[in-house]
Amino acid sequence: MWTYKSDVLETSVKWFKDSANREDLERLDDLINSRANEGWEFVTHSYMPNVTATRSAILVTFRKEQ
Repeated sequence: MWTYKSDVLETSVKWFKDSANREDLERLDDLINSRANEGWEFVTHSYMPNVTATRSAILVTFRKEQ
């Protein structure tokens, strides 16, 4: 059995096309490493663009064996 946990990580700006800034990537790495230290395994991520706002977000999902 697995327990799943998802985090929403807001980006600092909207990403156009497939580009991202270094700061956002470092924050994503920090989140993944932080959760790994807590025993969570990275499962998947998904970019959530927000065309009407100045920022978008990344949905990051982790799992941990019960």
